[in-house]
Amino acid sequence: MNPIPHPLAGKPLELADTLRSGNAWKVRLACGYMGLPIVRRTFDIVQGDLETEAFARLNPWRQVPVLLTPEGQWLAESQAILWYLGQGTPWLPAGRLAQAQVSSWLSFEQTQHMHAFAQPRLLIHLRRTAQVDDPAMRAWREIGMKAAAWMDAHLAGRDYLVGSAPTIADIALFPYTSMAAEGGYDLSAFTHIDAWLARMRALPGFTPLIEAA
Repeated sequence: MNPIPHPLAGKPLELADTLRSGNAWKVRLACGYMGLPIVRRTFDIVQGDLETEAFARLNPWRQVPVLLTPEGQWLAESQAILWYLGQGTPWLPAGRLAQAQVSSWLSFEQTQHMHAFAQPRLLIHLRRTAQVDDPAMRAWREIGMKAAAWMDAHLAGRDYLVGSAPTIADIALFPYTSMAAEGGYDLSAFTHIDAWLARMRALPGFTPLIEAA
């Protein structure tokens, strides 16, 4: 997947994240797949780290992930970071149509997919303030299952979301799809998604959410 050196190879990259952030995991996955070493600066939401003025200097929106680029600028928003990291590599195809298709899936992840998967996970699994069968959680999953059905149908007969090789679109959609069970989802009927998740895990450089000590 990386026949030529990455344009950022050898340049310093620093990631501000939290331990279990799915959005930050996207960036760590990208760096792993692209062979880019990255220094993590991990913050604690429970301790209020993101509300401090020190963190606001990294990202005034007080969200992770934020990437310190070799240009010395802190770059916010996971999709923007993926696009930045993917430029000049096979992970962001050069063709006009292919790039538009990648952008379409990035938009899909943000508008149709992410919140429906992330919110149940956050409230049921991480904060433990909701139950699997709470009406609000069922409502989120109803939305998320529609998104999963669209993904599964699209992946029928293909290995990846755009073209014949993985792109940043696949990276963007992997984390919250792979963690769906933590929000009470059962995606077992979506066999094409299951095979796609396995392919993503098998790629060289795959980085788990929690790395072994």
